[in-house]
Amino acid sequence: MSEKENKMEKIVSLCKRRGFIFQGSEIYGGMGGTYTYGPLGVELKNNIKQLWWKKFVQNRTNIVGIDGPILLHPKLWEASGHASGFGDAMVDCKECKKRFRADHLVEDATGQDLEGKNEEMTKAIQENEIKCPNCGKFNWTEVKDFNMMFKTQMNGVEGDIFLRPETAGAIFVEFKNVLDSTQQKLPFGIAQIGKAFRNEIVAGNFIFRLREFEQMEIEYLIRPQENWEPIFDDWLNQQEDFAMELGAKKEDLRRLEHPKEKLSHYSKKTIDIEYNFPFGFKELYGLAHRGDFDLTQHTEFGNEKLEYFDQESGERFIPHILEPTFGVERSLLVALVSAYTEEKVGDDERVVLKFPKKLAPVKIAFLPLSKKEELTVPTKELFTQMSDKFVCQYDETQSIGKRYRRQDEIGTPYCVTFDFDSLEDKSVTVRDRDTMEQERIKIDELENYLTEKLSE
Repeated sequence: MSEKENKMEKIVSLCKRRGFIFQGSEIYGGMGGTYTYGPLGVELKNNIKQLWWKKFVQNRTNIVGIDGPILLHPKLWEASGHASGFGDAMVDCKECKKRFRADHLVEDATGQDLEGKNEEMTKAIQENEIKCPNCGKFNWTEVKDFNMMFKTQMNGVEGDIFLRPETAGAIFVEFKNVLDSTQQKLPFGIAQIGKAFRNEIVAGNFIFRLREFEQMEIEYLIRPQENWEPIFDDWLNQQEDFAMELGAKKEDLRRLEHPKEKLSHYSKKTIDIEYNFPFGFKELYGLAHRGDFDLTQHTEFGNEKLEYFDQESGERFIPHILEPTFGVERSLLVALVSAYTEEKVGDDERVVLKFPKKLAPVKIAFLPLSKKEELTVPTKELFTQMSDKFVCQYDETQSIGKRYRRQDEIGTPYCVTFDFDSLEDKSVTVRDRDTMEQERIKIDELENYLTEKLSE
């Protein structure tokens, strides 16, 4: 096993042991591509979403947010093309009945990128006698397209109802309502954080590829004649900046532009920002110039003209759209991979998650030196007092050294220890996660001290 693969296994193990992420429905044997975010995982996930919302919505005057429904009108998916053309190529092993992404199977075995060329993939599998990664047999079906949308039912609605495979559709159809209610001027954006569902042929690499996931998306509207390339480049830079705010290093990020033959028919340009995960460079975020395709399609299929009226020039036109897309789960995985650190401390080794402080699920741990009531009572009082300001944890189980290590593993920036001297000098010991240095702080100065430290 390579060092990177070993690191990934350690992260997955830590996530379960410390309450970040659990396999979905594990007591029933698990359910592929589904995960539960535990007590610490949900805090980390919320911190990432709050950081994104603050950076891209609340701190800007020209981006507003919505929260659209998961269930959308069937005609929307006809207009967008999802109903007929949203899928991947699949191939089944006739022996073990396992299903695989055909393009991934061929690329892993031969290095050829044949995505979208089903006949050529079938031929490549046969000519190269690619064996099933699961059972080792060579007995395949032909490569066929597989629509990844989840179908459901709704009373009183005709046509196929789908769980949305992306959040963008809800933004496009609410364009006019947002415009009328906010009086935004071009260029402006509409942002949304929400669930999406894709019936992936193969989910995997922990939370990297899931069937149920969250997206943080912006549809940024510009004039058709706008010089869009500088705006496009600025969005790329902002996406990379956000990744680095999660802890990613610049050298672990790269840009991959889609070649013209692989661009969606409506796209002028699409670039993926990739991150060097333990399983290699893979897509983290995406940025696409979608032209006027979406608003044009929804105007044609719907009952409203989704146009912008320029009061100065008197023109009416359909704006063009730049779409920066961020995955919540992939962002969370970047935060975990970037933070995971193993360090030698004397003869021992400690594992520490060096999250940026604003992402840490728990900001401060309050630890009485012993379980004696004369220490636990005032420590709990401090915990209650500080919990109004910070996300805190109280822990009195095992030795102080083991409690420090436990807090290191979950990424808590500061531990506050109340000891017997605290009863006399009205001070506590504050330990720094990264340096392990300890400082004696007066209790009546503690809130200001921690506020300053956590804002660094």
